[in-house]
Amino acid sequence: LWDPPWHCPLGEACLQFLRVRSLLSATLSLPRHNDLPWQLLNKFNNQLRLPEANLTVLNDTHTNIPKLRQGHVGAQFWSVYVPCETQNKDAVKRTLEQMDVVQRMCDLYPETFSCVTDPDGIELAFRSGKVASLMGVEGGHSIDSSLGVLRTLYRLGARYMTLTHSCNTPWADNWLVDTNDEKPVHHGLSPFGKIVVQEMNRLGMIVDLAHVSVDTMKAVLNISRAPIIFSHSSAYGICPHRRNVPDDVLRLVNSTGSLVMVNFYNNYVTCSNKAKLSDVADHMDYVKKVAGAKAVGFGGDYDGVTGLPTGLEDVSKYPALVAELLARNWTEEEVKGALAENLLRVFRQVERNTAPYESPIALEELEGSCRTNYGYSTDAGTAQRPSAALALALVLAPLLSVLY
Repeated sequence: LWDPPWHCPLGEACLQFLRVRSLLSATLSLPRHNDLPWQLLNKFNNQLRLPEANLTVLNDTHTNIPKLRQGHVGAQFWSVYVPCETQNKDAVKRTLEQMDVVQRMCDLYPETFSCVTDPDGIELAFRSGKVASLMGVEGGHSIDSSLGVLRTLYRLGARYMTLTHSCNTPWADNWLVDTNDEKPVHHGLSPFGKIVVQEMNRLGMIVDLAHVSVDTMKAVLNISRAPIIFSHSSAYGICPHRRNVPDDVLRLVNSTGSLVMVNFYNNYVTCSNKAKLSDVADHMDYVKKVAGAKAVGFGGDYDGVTGLPTGLEDVSKYPALVAELLARNWTEEEVKGALAENLLRVFRQVERNTAPYESPIALEELEGSCRTNYGYSTDAGTAQRPSAALALALVLAPLLSVLY
């Protein structure tokens, strides 16, 4: 279907091809979640100039430059993921290294990638024929419970953060607490977790609820002053996996103008190790039915999963999913929304206020024996105060200078 002969007969398949090609040529495609940077770390320790790491010939990943071009990918959120085992260790360092490798991708392949940080930059890159490249932090453990680190990652280009990966943070519960594998700690968000969400709203950083527990989903949707996203989650109503989004949360997604980008991982699509393209389209139909057409997006999860549906084996296959949606009577406007416009709407609606939040997490809520406690007194969470004697001396000093 995607490589027809030059003299394509005017049959139904040919007309469908021409329709899809015309739509994709004129429409920005912005898949939400791709783990190529993780593959570059695992395979090459982020050494991009190794001959075997060349993104024009790399062939054992779901993503390379030719596949991106064939898939008409005009923009991409690259996941700057580091595993849960880095929590309370070197998570911040490792996250910075993954952000660096995305920036170096843009530097090494300037004819292909353009690193951007806002919707205007996305559209400019698309008009220039480049893949607009953005970064999403996949796991709240990457900020090490620090608002200062959160702000710094934002300044360095991160534009969304998944609040947890498959582990609790000291301030939010992950999806495994909805299984028998872990117990809830916060039953959603701790007080500091609510501050994290509020600070992300203030910064203009999108809150991502993939990987969090249902209680965390509901807590965030009820307090966020801006729409949120699920960057790579599917519909629980079709596949009852706890990584997916249940119907009552989908209704909150609808009422808050938020967005669910459907994951392509077989286990989340069919709750088995096999799936096909039409199964992914079923999830998109379901999210559209429950939450509305403006709540649907392409999530992907390429290079972050081990099993993908037949027909969606790599990023070159996105046009086939577009064709499937059109065949299911999705309008071109609805398809354009799922491709990019729904996310661009959310991106533009993320709030920006003025003063940053400054209250740190309580010291006793942190883990790790190697931490220092600068700024904390024995009353965790409060700043060091001068002793009573020092305070008295500071008060008396001006008076004594007058008397003597």
